Amino acid sequence: MSPPKIELSGVKKAFGEKIVLDGIDYALPEGESLVVIGGSGSGKSVLLKCILGIIRPDAGSIRIDGEETVGAGSEAREKVRGKIGMLFQGSALFDSLPVWQNVAFRLIQGQGMERRQAKEIALGKLAQVGLAPPVAELYPAELSGGMQKRVALARAIASDPEIIFFDEPTTGLDPIMADVINDLIVASVKKLGATTISITHDMASARKIATRIAMIYGGKFIWAGEAKDIDRSGNAHVDQFIHGRAEGPIQMAVRRP
Repeated sequence: MSPPKIELSGVKKAFGEKIVLDGIDYALPEGESLVVIGGSGSGKSVLLKCILGIIRPDAGSIRIDGEETVGAGSEAREKVRGKIGMLFQGSALFDSLPVWQNVAFRLIQGQGMERRQAKEIALGKLAQVGLAPPVAELYPAELSGGMQKRVALARAIASDPEIIFFDEPTTGLDPIMADVINDLIVASVKKLGATTISITHDMASARKIATRIAMIYGGKFIWAGEAKDIDRSGNAHVDQFIHGRAEGPIQMAVRRP
């Protein structure tokens, strides 16, 4: 049997006295879509950065295709990163580059691809997310938030990655556009056969794009299972979070008058 696409074992990370990750264990099979939910400051972004290799965990193992990445050399890390696409929170497009160059940035700068070939690929990816060729010549400032998010998705899939990370993919979008982006994510991932990890507060998005959901609280995954089982998790923390209730075991730090 092939190893999990991504496997986390005992992953820990602290910043000073603040423990953010306190022993994360999870094995994600190839082709599955995991959504990590949790409140602000719960460690979702730190976990993503650890998997990406941007932050080194204090302890634990992170394996991709069975290969250890924690402590790996620069060549091994670059090999792993070559398998990964990323849709950043807020899209993170380059304001000074036209849309097609944003989409093709990795192909040109990272892979040394000839610009004409890279532009053809970029146009194809833009079409895949529903954007016509004239949009390719515009700059990010000329686009709506929803169009910027589509461009960011086109960039994330430009190199046909095996793994895609989505960081709050629907933040700042109205509910209708958020659902459009969710549908595009599902379609794009299905076409690639990619394995994905997403982090979000948006339960509508989580339900749409996930095959599996895990909730992080207190530095650990306190519940993980198939997306279809989230409403009967049997976990009070999960139940409070997915229904957005103020009352429950999760107590927000709110200063009252």
